[in-house]
Amino acid sequence: MSKDEPVRRRRRADADRSRAAILAAAITLLDERIDASVERVAETAGVTRQTVYAHFPSRDVLLMAVVDELTRETLQTIDALDLDHGPALDTLLQLIDLGWRSFEQHPLLLHLPQTAGPDERHDPVVERFERLIRRGQRAGEISRDLPVTWLVDALIALGHAAGEAVASDRLPAKKAAAALRTSVIRLLAPA
Repeated sequence: MSKDEPVRRRRRADADRSRAAILAAAITLLDERIDASVERVAETAGVTRQTVYAHFPSRDVLLMAVVDELTRETLQTIDALDLDHGPALDTLLQLIDLGWRSFEQHPLLLHLPQTAGPDERHDPVVERFERLIRRGQRAGEISRDLPVTWLVDALIALGHAAGEAVASDRLPAKKAAAALRTSVIRLLAPA
């Protein structure tokens, strides 16, 4: 080990702490106001604006890092569910409820621009949906009339529609969550 190694480790630890503080501040501020400035994030995190830009070269990069962090947290919560046992449709509804609670806890997620085409952030959720739907179809709990990929795409589209209804003030969050739940049941239930 070189004599510079402890200094490098300390710098890396400081950088990791700064990055974590920036993300935490950004999540808090963006939940309050989606247009919160980088300057305000830096101030709240207790770092300079230059430090924010050293970790996140633009506001858009910071915003995507926030989304990645919230996605990671949501997936940890989802993975605490037992996806392989119990009624598949009930478990799928629990998974959707967990995702919806993320929207309620982090309103910034409702105000993000929709990406055109597939979003790789959906991939882990898609895999879990597919697993549950296949299991439910094998057990006869979920309709076999439509392909699994179609059902997953429809679930994601319904989730986005519910989120957009809340973000645009067309529906209160509770009504949107209830409409989403009812729509999912109607979509997946066997005829």
